[in-house]
Amino acid sequence: MSDTENREEKSEAQASEGLGLDEAMKAQHHPMDDAPMPQEERGEEQDDIVLDPENFDTVHPADAADHLEQMSLGQQLALIESITPEDAAATISEMDSHHRVELISRLNPELAADILEQMYPDDAADVLHELEDTQRERIVRRLQKEDKAEIWHLYRYDPDTAGGVMNTDNIVLDPILTADQAITFIRRQIENEDIEIPYYAYLVDEDDKLVSVLSLRDILLSKPGRLLKDLISDQPVISVRFDTDKEEVAHLLRRYNYLALPVLDYEGRFLGVVTHDDVMDIIHEEASEDMLGMVGAGQDETVDTPWRSSVAKRLPWLLVNIANSVLAASVVHVFEGSIAQMAILAVLMPIVANQGGNSGQQSLAVIIRQLAVETLDKKKSVHAVAREARIGLMNGVVIGLLVFCVAYLVTGNGVLARVMGAALGLNMLLGAAAGATIPLMLKRMGRDPAQASSIFLTAITDMAGFFIFLGMATFFLLH
Repeated sequence: MSDTENREEKSEAQASEGLGLDEAMKAQHHPMDDAPMPQEERGEEQDDIVLDPENFDTVHPADAADHLEQMSLGQQLALIESITPEDAAATISEMDSHHRVELISRLNPELAADILEQMYPDDAADVLHELEDTQRERIVRRLQKEDKAEIWHLYRYDPDTAGGVMNTDNIVLDPILTADQAITFIRRQIENEDIEIPYYAYLVDEDDKLVSVLSLRDILLSKPGRLLKDLISDQPVISVRFDTDKEEVAHLLRRYNYLALPVLDYEGRFLGVVTHDDVMDIIHEEASEDMLGMVGAGQDETVDTPWRSSVAKRLPWLLVNIANSVLAASVVHVFEGSIAQMAILAVLMPIVANQGGNSGQQSLAVIIRQLAVETLDKKKSVHAVAREARIGLMNGVVIGLLVFCVAYLVTGNGVLARVMGAALGLNMLLGAAAGATIPLMLKRMGRDPAQASSIFLTAITDMAGFFIFLGMATFFLLH
């Protein structure tokens, strides 16, 4: 039998069962049809809910997760054990990772396995990644063979890559199907299989290599009898490899305004898709990590993180900050004699250091935000640093002139006023340039550009500010 005949038989098998079009559309109803009304419309009712087995299925999983997290561990266990695994899976998927790990690890392994089987495979794989080895093994041994294979397939991928966040339950079609055959097959898939609401259908060849991506709208509006392969446009398919960083996946989805992005292996075989809801989580997570990392806090910290874990994550950077402070203090110590001769220097020097730090923080925020949106090549990186330095220079000139006027009016010392204005302007220039350079250097070194960058910037602007101001004061005022 020829390859064409084999594929025709495969296509006929895909299209052999289905529902009516009206029934299919009901099966693919909009998720908002069943969603609880928004928080604003519910007013204070949500706060008055007492979560129990009788009303559990009337509460949105995200709201149920919030209520569950407010309970003691014993209450959480009692409630989860009294509801269906389907309801438990939907709620636990929405919980904070720290609460989720504590809850899952205390559940009976048999029940925990039942709950994981009801989750989407990518969510179940995330839960397994969070558990300790012994807990994970106890649960995995109790998974059904088919579910275990699907979850374990995703577990193999790095959770920070496209493979780690992709969903494998998708609509996959043969290009030689007709539009009406495809619709019939899609109806059957939606009704009989636990898949997320599909946005696209993925056309693959006999080797499972991705041929094209069609929107369901294009298929539904096509004339009966028209082949799917005739709907393929000349526009190249945007896809990612399984080991692409999940942040890069988020950038691509946002850039092209897609609802999902196919994930392939290095041979071009279709593996799954990353959907827009996953990307929203990624963007939120990355933004939180950058904000926390800038000041040396744990990048996955929340108010629910165990305090011992937070101490372990923060303490090393606080020790680094102490070392930086000692270096800054040593600069002041060098000019101890100058400060003794002119005490007002001790009053003015923190202003110089602080203003340089503020200028640097502005540049730092802009560059880190830019790196979160796109990857800067060498040419664009140089342009970004030059731009921030130019901004720092102009701001430094304006602020320096203003401070010169104020210092002269207050002290009546023209030389001191000029030193103060010049030192402040120079430190603002240096701070802006350093704020732009530090995250780029960290990125070049393969490190997170936001990780403790604020600590390093403060060290530079403090030491440089003290040295420039006290050095100029010593040279122009005391000699």
